[in-house]
Amino acid sequence: MDVTPARQPCASTTVDHCEYRVDARKIMFLLALMLVPALFETTGAQSATSVNDSYARYCAKCHGADRLGGMGPALIPQNLTRIKKDQARRAIAQGLPATQMPGLGHVLGDDEIDALVEHIYTPLPEMPGWGLKEISGSQIVYKAAPQQVNAPIYDADPLNLFVVVEAGDHHVTVLDGDRFEPIYRFKSRYALHGGPKFSPTGRFVYFASRDGWITKFDLFGLNRVAEIRAGINTRNLAVSSDGRFVIVANYLPHTLVILNAHDLTPKKVIPVVDEHGTSSRVSAVYDAPPRQSFIAALKDLTEVWEIPYHDNPQFYGIVHDYRYEGPPKVSESFPIRRIRLDDYLDDFFFDQAYEHVVGAARNAKQGQVVNLIVGRKIADVDLPGLPHLGSGVTWTYQGRPVLATPNLKKGLISVIDMNSWQTIRQIETLGPGFFMRTHENTRYAWVDVFFGPDRDAVHVIDKDTLELVRSLRPAPGKTAAHVEFTRDGRFALLSVWDMDGAVVVYDAETLAEVKRIPMKKPSGKYNVYNKITRSAGTSH
Repeated sequence: MDVTPARQPCASTTVDHCEYRVDARKIMFLLALMLVPALFETTGAQSATSVNDSYARYCAKCHGADRLGGMGPALIPQNLTRIKKDQARRAIAQGLPATQMPGLGHVLGDDEIDALVEHIYTPLPEMPGWGLKEISGSQIVYKAAPQQVNAPIYDADPLNLFVVVEAGDHHVTVLDGDRFEPIYRFKSRYALHGGPKFSPTGRFVYFASRDGWITKFDLFGLNRVAEIRAGINTRNLAVSSDGRFVIVANYLPHTLVILNAHDLTPKKVIPVVDEHGTSSRVSAVYDAPPRQSFIAALKDLTEVWEIPYHDNPQFYGIVHDYRYEGPPKVSESFPIRRIRLDDYLDDFFFDQAYEHVVGAARNAKQGQVVNLIVGRKIADVDLPGLPHLGSGVTWTYQGRPVLATPNLKKGLISVIDMNSWQTIRQIETLGPGFFMRTHENTRYAWVDVFFGPDRDAVHVIDKDTLELVRSLRPAPGKTAAHVEFTRDGRFALLSVWDMDGAVVVYDAETLAEVKRIPMKKPSGKYNVYNKITRSAGTSH
């Protein structure tokens, strides 16, 4: 099989051909269980005598002898959490349509397929590693077109583009936010996880896949710039406010990986361990622009980490007797500031000044407020329904800033006074929600009902009265979720999460439907301007 070597540039000057050249490396990411039979022969391959032989014969070449992935994704329990065993069994027996995954049902018996399923769901005897050598070896840098692209190659506002992740068939659509027409559609790595992040100017967008692949894409030239595999099971990524660095949060291995944003060359791998040597998965990492640092939440340690990427006086604050004059100096030492807590902090939200982190507590009864200046928890927040704080939004209500967040286990919206950290209102909904969005130029906040029988409903809340004013059902019986606004806030775009789904455009003032754009399970839409200006109405 012709696999493009690591760091070998693609010779093509066209996007489509360049994409084709790396399909051999990338085909494994198109579906969660691409057990490609590397040695499969249609003329009489015999069943293997053991599960190890079956795996070695049909899977190892693409997915690695150690099951950690190679040309195919890792086949370990941590990466298969969203795939049920029955689905895995069908994929192995019948294959997967529109992929290079043929069925093995006529060369393996039912018992052998069952054994193979159990094998890939069995934990490895020890935590696998994916260090600097493996990361560097996976890097692909694509050759740019001969002419330098200094402006978009299309006629549309580059700051009002939407990047739409279509989870149904693992593609990304670049959507014109004025005409609401697709500009370009390309194949992504398998199962993009967490929201994409943009460079400070909005020209480049960075994606993270569940299997650890990081992709840099040029929104001017509509082509990939570079890719690298930074982990085995990745949560999300963040881009520094100066555009120099990308940091990747991993569940597996327990690391934070810092990359050069230019071509994704690895700069540093940071093992996530406490002072006693206990390691932890990383729940999430985000950029805190005013502090010129990254903030990481840890799944298995009662700590929050701050990692500066500049010699920044705000970072040191009262922690050190630090004197500094002149412009910030670029730092590549990436020191770690550990903020110790009484409880775990999994998911979190910044205030607009980036002085406070509001995070969910593991006890599922409270949230906690961490002041980044003093480096400690300063308040508890009443959040009884396991809030999805990564989807929280803020606005000004009666002269004071408020935080509003859906809850994953209760049908209510919590509205919190961000001065006193007290609950102002709990707004009842038809069921637990996942995403909440608003915009500075609209009077409404939108929240989905992601779970339960009313998952096809989206509520519209008046930010002045905190009352629910309308419930929309864009596609009865199909999940409706994830609203995002155009850069001016005039239109709200909503996803119908279905293989025969759509992005539905609404007038944000009248709530009338404007247009419906068919798409394959559009899981999320991300407006360039709102993201790079860090709108209070969207996730950061």
